[in-house]
Parts: sequence; C-alpha cells; structure tokens
Amino acid sequence: MPKGALHIHSTYSDGEFTLAELREIFLAAGCSFLCMSDHADHLDEAKLQSYLSECDALSGPEFTFVAGLEYSCENRMHILGYGARTRTSSSDPEKVIRHIHDQGAIPVIAHPKNEFFPWIEEFDTLPQGIETWNSKYDGQYAPRPGTFALLQRLQQRQPGMHAFFGQDLHWKKQFRELFVRVDCPSNIPSNRPQSILLALSAGAFRGQKDEWELPSSGAISAEMVAEFEALQAKSQRIRGFMANAKRMLDRVGFKLPDSIKAHLRRIF
Repeated sequence: MPKGALHIHSTYSDGEFTLAELREIFLAAGCSFLCMSDHADHLDEAKLQSYLSECDALSGPEFTFVAGLEYSCENRMHILGYGARTRTSSSDPEKVIRHIHDQGAIPVIAHPKNEFFPWIEEFDTLPQGIETWNSKYDGQYAPRPGTFALLQRLQQRQPGMHAFFGQDLHWKKQFRELFVRVDCPSNIPSNRPQSILLALSAGAFRGQKDEWELPSSGAISAEMVAEFEALQAKSQRIRGFMANAKRMLDRVGFKLPDSIKAHLRRIF
C-alpha cells in the first residue's frame, strides 16, 4: 500500500519548504505521495496556476503531488479540499464544502475546535471527512478522542464520512511522522493523483504513526480511547505550561530565539 502524508503546506502559501524540498524529504521517508493543501486565500489566479503546474511537473513514477487547497471560513474554521484546484469568494463553510464537492474533490473539516462541534452537527451539508488527528494542532503524541466521537455522531447522518489524519506541515522543524497508507484501485496506476483521491474518497486508507494503525472509519477501541485521553491530557498540561511561560516572557519584553521556537515545534 503506497505511503504518503496529508495536509501539507509549501512556500506557495505559509509553508517553509518548497515543493522540490518536500519531494526529496518525503521520498527519503519512504513516501510516494503528498496531498497538498496550500491556503487558497494566499493565491491569486496566476500564483494558483503556477502552484498547480509545479505540482504536476514534479510528479512522476516515483512520487506524486496531489494538488489541493485549504479554505478559510467564518470563525476561522478551515476546510481542506483534497484535489481542489479552484478558489471561491465564499467564507460560508457549507458553501465551501459544496464548492469542493462540485470540483470532484474531497472536503474535510480541518482540526475542528472543540467549541465548533455543536455548530458542525447543525450543518445541512456535511463534508466527506473530519480531520480526527492533526499532529500540529493536537500534538504528535495522540489525537483528541472527542474528534472521533464527533465523527461517529455525524456518521449516523452520513455513513460514508471518514476519519482523516494530517500533519498540517508548515515548518522545517516540525514533527512529520504521521502518515497514511492507501489501497489504490487496481485499474489505475497508484502514482496518479486520481488513484490516490479515489482511495481517500472510498475510505481505502489508514493512518499510521509508529505502532498505531488508525482506520478511516474512525472506529477505535475503548482501550485506545483511554490511551489517547491520557496522552492528550499530559501533552496539554505541558503545552499549557509552555504557553503561560511564553506569555510571561512576552510581558517583560523577552522574545524566544527562533532556534528555541523551532526546537519546541519539533517536540510538540
């Protein structure tokens, strides 16, 4: 099963890696594809076409870029469009979901905030997936179990919804070992974007981090939920301590050196 990563940003929006650098880094990590999600609101039409063209030009037998976009919506909700290639002027999340669907792309709500859960459950138009683990937003150690519970509630209305697992990669010193394995359709070569998108759309994939394998259904055991809760609680305590320390330093006018910020990003 081809190995790759989802939710990746490049220098075309607010990422620190060029597309060429991303190709070399992830090839060295044993990957054969990346699903890109550069921010649509960073791209005018000319820059968008350059981005799409470079994704296509750097793709080949060894490695595939699946171009896509991340859309900014009301209340700072973000929606990923895997395979999306056109912008929209709307910031209404349901209209954005429909815009992504209309392109034949895959809409996924990115790193939903806990306070957004009731709002999302009121949507008439649901996405095709929820990002149940975003290793930048949730941290590298474990996802939030509540996001899996949200997905399960939404699946009662729309059984075909999937759990997605994204790195949300921006920085060079950032954790990047949350992967996905896809089971591509046999009638299309696995090095084509269409093959990867069809596998994601069908739920023929799983998340992978160390010994953990996470199903696209989002159905995880009670034991795994308990493990995630414990790891998340520990991670959030440490993150909270670091955030408080940063606020105290900011108040006295001390700025952390960029090298220390980069190191902390790699840890958390």
